[in-house]
Amino acid sequence: MRFVVDANVIISAALSKQSVPFRALEMVLDHHTPIISEQTFEELQTTLYKSKFDRYFAIEDTRPGILATILRYSFVVTPNETIKLCRDPKDDMYLELAVSGNADCIISGDPDLLVLHPFRNIPIITPKEFLDRFS
Repeated sequence: MRFVVDANVIISAALSKQSVPFRALEMVLDHHTPIISEQTFEELQTTLYKSKFDRYFAIEDTRPGILATILRYSFVVTPNETIKLCRDPKDDMYLELAVSGNADCIISGDPDLLVLHPFRNIPIITPKEFLDRFS
């Protein structure tokens, strides 16, 4: 199965290996195919390198390691449709990725995406809902 994992879930997973987002991301990486686009990867990278996370990622190779892991396990998709629907326009890229990449589901903690569940028959669910549904 193919899953879009929002940057907020990936960063939450990286911050705590005991968290629900970590377990959800681990399950996607181990048993499914995460899909990313250049835009969603860029957002992950930009967010991960914000100064507010410096205290959590003190070791210099932590952030590059997270990004390398995501790239290694993910299938890169170039969205072929423009969607303008989210209350927060920067989140439209996740919908575009899901549609263009034939995603089975979007995993997110973002209320601006969750309120659209389902989007074109693609469920948009939290990490906990993902674990409940797919474990």
